[in-house]
Amino acid sequence: MNGLTAPRDPEKRRDSFYIIRNKDIFGARMEDGRGIQYLYEDSGRLVNSARITGGITDEEELMLLRSVEGFKKLVHSIGVSAETEDPDEDVLFRFQMYGKKDIYGGGTQLELALKGNGVEKRIYLSDIVWREDDCVPGQIKVIMERAMQPAKLNVRFYLNDGFEAPEITVEDEIDCSSGEYRSMIADSLTALGDTERLKRVIADARRGREVTIAYIGGSVTQGAGAAPLHTKCYAGQSYRLFKERYGNGDNVRLIKAGVGGTPSELGMIRFERDVLRDGTENPDMIIIEFAVNDGGDETQGDCYESLIRKALKLPCKPAVILLFSVFADDENLQERMIPIGRHYNLPMVSIKDAVTKQFYKKSKEGRVLTKNQFFYDIYHPSNVGHMIMADCLGYLWEQAGLHPGTAEEKDRTERLAQAPPLIGNTFEQVRLLDCRDSYDKAVINPGGFTGTDHILQCVEMDDSLEPAAQFPYNWHYNGADTRKTCFEMEITCRALVLIFKDTGETDASRAEIYVDGRYVRTADPFVNGWVHCNPMIILNEKTGARHMVRIEPERGKKCTILGFGYVE
Repeated sequence: MNGLTAPRDPEKRRDSFYIIRNKDIFGARMEDGRGIQYLYEDSGRLVNSARITGGITDEEELMLLRSVEGFKKLVHSIGVSAETEDPDEDVLFRFQMYGKKDIYGGGTQLELALKGNGVEKRIYLSDIVWREDDCVPGQIKVIMERAMQPAKLNVRFYLNDGFEAPEITVEDEIDCSSGEYRSMIADSLTALGDTERLKRVIADARRGREVTIAYIGGSVTQGAGAAPLHTKCYAGQSYRLFKERYGNGDNVRLIKAGVGGTPSELGMIRFERDVLRDGTENPDMIIIEFAVNDGGDETQGDCYESLIRKALKLPCKPAVILLFSVFADDENLQERMIPIGRHYNLPMVSIKDAVTKQFYKKSKEGRVLTKNQFFYDIYHPSNVGHMIMADCLGYLWEQAGLHPGTAEEKDRTERLAQAPPLIGNTFEQVRLLDCRDSYDKAVINPGGFTGTDHILQCVEMDDSLEPAAQFPYNWHYNGADTRKTCFEMEITCRALVLIFKDTGETDASRAEIYVDGRYVRTADPFVNGWVHCNPMIILNEKTGARHMVRIEPERGKKCTILGFGYVE
């Protein structure tokens, strides 16, 4: 008799948990025309996904996910399914382990070919030939036949004997029209602040005047977690919301200037280039988002306040809004930043205040959505999360439009911007110095740094999906000339920030930094371990003076100085 027959040895049921559940992905274009989506699992992301998406609370199981050895002990197999527009489309799933010595090239790659029909297939870890350099689970790559298309992805871990996972629960649909949703959005309004500038922008947009909204921040502002990034990111969604609500035709424009993994310490330096576009743009509204990026701010708020003052004092008098994103562990830096916002009476929006409390309520008892629905990973919101961020900004605009204003508010922002700072304004006048933007009080001898590095951190700006290289006018030492290596600069300034390139490549060099003959710091590209712009304060004094700066890389290894931020 013809027909389907059961396998002779049906596989036993195993406990499993999702690390990726019904997530939106988008295939960015590769050189060969295919699409690719990267999902990073290092730096605590995999553990967080197991905790939030999988519901894992067992600390032993979570600890095992921090290394490849532990991963192999815990996980029996990996189940993967994808849904694409064409269910017959070929999809390639790769899970790359990072190496101990060679981060990106030394680890094992787990591969699985499947169709975009939603049917789960498995990778059995017992079939894998593992590499000696394996260190930690690194990143997932999903490669699709066609670029620029959305898809859904599910990934779950089936566990070895002796390990358990909680029952997989069904998540409720999010009702954006419910009273609970509207109440959650209203909770985001930390402060309405001085509405005069904001009301002026809204009025100008309604009259048909050209209005430009600018966003500056880290990876959340860049659009990380959104798929497709350029349309689903909170900046794009809130810009369109403002345009549809207040615009008159095509008179509302977008500037998006988010750079992943970077703090306001870098934002204040790139402000003129990335937001003002070298003086060609005069934004009417500026949203500043660094609440989950400034943990490494060496000045504990001085850089952030300097950026705010820089924006407030622009001749175009923009409305400045402070936006506070949140990590999946409920943490951000709004407690440091809110007092600065109150000092200048600025509008402030807290995503933490909106979503965090309701995460811990039960279904049908006030919970609007789960952490898994809001977050893409430990650091970034999903499409839903980005939508909520946009709605929170929309609520601020709505409330500002309803606010009658007072006579006291007129010109109050200008007065407050001239007042003494709350934490500091050391870098309010900081400017960028690189191979293109020179400074007449700086004399540079590049030594071995005569090349230009083209392997740079790239980000999607404005409404484009095409990545733009950050700090392309750099000084690069390729390690070939071992006779002259040091970069030397004589400069008049009172504060100086070095911007150097991070990387995980094995041929990269650490660099020792000397000011006036005294060793001050070491620029270490391996601390972050990925191609990334890293600012570092190397001089901070109360008065300007002539200084000699020397940067010494390791001979025979590569090093890139992306630029400097100087305060005269």
